[in-house]
Amino acid sequence: MVHLTRIYTRTGDAGQTRLTDNSVTSKTDPRVGAYGHVDELNSAIGLLLAQYQVDADVRAALELIQNELFDVGADLSNPVVSEPKYEPLRIIASSVDRLEQWCDRFGEDLPALNSFILSGGSPTSAYFHVLRTMTRRAERAAWAAAERYGLEDDPAKAGGGVNLLALRYLNRLSDLFFIFARHANATAGVAEVLWVPGGERNPDAPRR
Repeated sequence: MVHLTRIYTRTGDAGQTRLTDNSVTSKTDPRVGAYGHVDELNSAIGLLLAQYQVDADVRAALELIQNELFDVGADLSNPVVSEPKYEPLRIIASSVDRLEQWCDRFGEDLPALNSFILSGGSPTSAYFHVLRTMTRRAERAAWAAAERYGLEDDPAKAGGGVNLLALRYLNRLSDLFFIFARHANATAGVAEVLWVPGGERNPDAPRR
């Protein structure tokens, strides 16, 4: 149980913050950037659930994903060390496996794609594409942290590593949001917006 007695602390006024292991770092640290993007993504999921039409099965999945994204943020904020003083909260393989199972389940009845698709169709589908791109951004930020610190407790890199499973979770989540976008259009009976390459849009345009 977490007890929050006061929201403002003034401890970050000098441009520093504490990671989960209580170590002090700059607010520009790539770890902080990574879990900040995850936090933004989680907030955007909450907006979707509050304002958009989502079927019951997808809603249940999103509610669990919101909790797991909080775990992802805590994971990215906690450097991987070989002998932690306390058992850290980490993303585990079964959480990644569950995302893959949802990808298979919700994508099973979708029509095959013969073109890339654009964000659009139903409002819910378009918003899922926003979530997809936000997830990709969070994943890139997490990989930037991994490049700085490594994927394990590497003596050659100060500060402890980054959990690879947290990175895999974000990768699979972006795939799932792509499938949810397609599922939302299918459920609403709305046609997908297909990408039309430039040459097909303007067949008479001169080519260089």
